[in-house]
Amino acid sequence: MGHPFPIREIARQAGLSEATVDRVLNDRGGVRASTAQEVHRAIADLDRQRTQVRLVGRTFMVDIVIQAPDRFTTAVRAALEAELPSLHPAVLRSRFHFRETAPVGELVRILDRIARRGSQGVILKAPDVPEVTAAVGRLTAAGIPVVTLATDLPASGRLAYVGIDNRAAGATAAYLMGQWLGDRPGNVLTSLSSGFFRNEEEREMGFRSAMRARHPDRVLVELTEGQGLDATQYDLVRAALERDPDIRAVYSIGGGNIATLRAFEDLGRECAVFVAHDLDHDNTRLLREHHLSAVLHHDLRQDMREACHLVMRAHGALPPAGPTLPSAIQVVTPYNLPTTQAG
Repeated sequence: MGHPFPIREIARQAGLSEATVDRVLNDRGGVRASTAQEVHRAIADLDRQRTQVRLVGRTFMVDIVIQAPDRFTTAVRAALEAELPSLHPAVLRSRFHFRETAPVGELVRILDRIARRGSQGVILKAPDVPEVTAAVGRLTAAGIPVVTLATDLPASGRLAYVGIDNRAAGATAAYLMGQWLGDRPGNVLTSLSSGFFRNEEEREMGFRSAMRARHPDRVLVELTEGQGLDATQYDLVRAALERDPDIRAVYSIGGGNIATLRAFEDLGRECAVFVAHDLDHDNTRLLREHHLSAVLHHDLRQDMREACHLVMRAHGALPPAGPTLPSAIQVVTPYNLPTTQAG
């Protein structure tokens, strides 16, 4: 296949046996197509990571487990790989387990498989449900530190949380919404991808609390379970707009913003104010085209760097540090797009 990696290294990256990798590489059959894809993905990951790190120093194998739309997982992968050179002389290798949607049982199986085969750490974005909390406890019992990313599992045995203060983010969105809507009439649509992600629940609570305090007469219309996916989101938003002719603004907590805007457009409705989260590829374009009013953003590279440092500290590779502080919340408009995002 034209790669320089030993079978043992590919097997470790893919989390498979050396015999299975050997069968895939030599086309011996008897392997599921999905397993073969895992081997090819492992080789691609090794090749990409090899270009960014020197193979010296202590090596850490970290598993990145995330349930989120592709636009977020793509940003996470890019942020992590951009930070790899800063970890010298240590070498960090990562195995990615990304799912746009997944039954809780599948996430638990992924986490339990990691616990059985071993890992130096897990960076996790998952729904806050008892089954996942229990799986994190089993990882911790196996000596594997878990760092939650973007959304927390505070009742679990996780080591730390990295990300923004989500209640403060929701309150910030409410402040912006109130300033821009002013005295104009109109209801506000709040859109969550799922009620099981703590970060979205906290954003919604922060938003609702601040709106109730500052604009008690403004009606909020809540949507949930769009999963942040355009196909699902479009149907939910369109149905909400058809039910409520007074919706004039959106606070998008869980994404799917292209679909939300298309629903407004298809019904000939104006969205006077639209506040969203994260400068992913979709939101950067929508912001540049003035379809979004503002995006609440934070430095994902900083989050990934902090998560890696936490794992390394857990293994005594870095000196102890103080408590992890929330990431800074940046309010980005079409006029202050970061140069790395504005091109």
